[in-house]
Amino acid sequence: MVGPPRAVAMVRHAVRGGLRYPAQPVLVACSGGADSVALAAAVAFEARAAGVRAGGVTVDHGLQPGSAERAAGTAVLLRGLGLDPVLAVPVTVGEEGGPEAAARTARSAALAAVAEQHGARVALGHTLDDQAETVLLGLGRGSGPRSVAGMVENRTAAGATWWRPLLGVRRATTRQACADQDLPVWDDPWNTDPTYTRVRLRTEVLPLLEEVLGGGVAPALARTAGLLREDLDALDALAAAELVALDGDGGLPAARMTALPDALRRRVLRGWLTGAGVVDLQWVHLRGVDELLTRWHGQGRVDLPGGAGVVRASGRLVLQPPGTAGRPLAPDLPEESEP
Repeated sequence: MVGPPRAVAMVRHAVRGGLRYPAQPVLVACSGGADSVALAAAVAFEARAAGVRAGGVTVDHGLQPGSAERAAGTAVLLRGLGLDPVLAVPVTVGEEGGPEAAARTARSAALAAVAEQHGARVALGHTLDDQAETVLLGLGRGSGPRSVAGMVENRTAAGATWWRPLLGVRRATTRQACADQDLPVWDDPWNTDPTYTRVRLRTEVLPLLEEVLGGGVAPALARTAGLLREDLDALDALAAAELVALDGDGGLPAARMTALPDALRRRVLRGWLTGAGVVDLQWVHLRGVDELLTRWHGQGRVDLPGGAGVVRASGRLVLQPPGTAGRPLAPDLPEESEP
């Protein structure tokens, strides 16, 4: 018995294990491009054997001529693959953060809402090549190790569970899988528009790196992301354990915190602040709070987003809720003098 073509088999293999465990309904987010169409075909095929209900969603951003017709055509394709339910969801794209970010925000919100309605997780067609581009973007922007660690296969965010089973599969493989199955593919013109940074990384930077370094750059970047993610997960676990071990009165002991390694201490600080409800915490805020420990010279309150703030008093860091700026500390928490 002759099996499926190699590219088809590789994509099916990538989804097989994650489709069965957990055995939760799946909605494949499909743009009509090669990556998501190959994913949809693989999920449709494997879901039957796994006994898992699998559907599809295509989002109409309304940003290009004919987008509604294209979304309807993608929905027809998904139904033809055997996915059920299949939905074509129109969205209104705002302007905040530029066209790419605004479209991504609108799409994510729509997908999360549909997934919640159907009790499903969302399957996304990001490939190893997308992972490599993400790592390069994180490096270039200096946005921290989590960004350089790239995307993860399973992630819960924005009210949904996002599943990326193709992070170990090359983009060329998904395109070949579509060709082998005679599946129509739509090539979004935005994906070749050099005004977008990610497109230039894809078409200029990565090919140059491949030439200079002798090939294998994209897999190396993806492998580096995975190794870094393991280290970050270990640090996060240590920080969580440290938080649990601290006193339960809401403050942090300065001496104990100062003795921690930098990477661990800042994670504890971030966990403490976000756990107390501080949102939109940026590096500048975290650095200010950290300097109450590492560069203490009697400085005052560090203001945080939302009106909260942190002060150092009686050998502890104390979080002051919104509306308390400028108020004196309680008598049992006198400010420390400069050492």
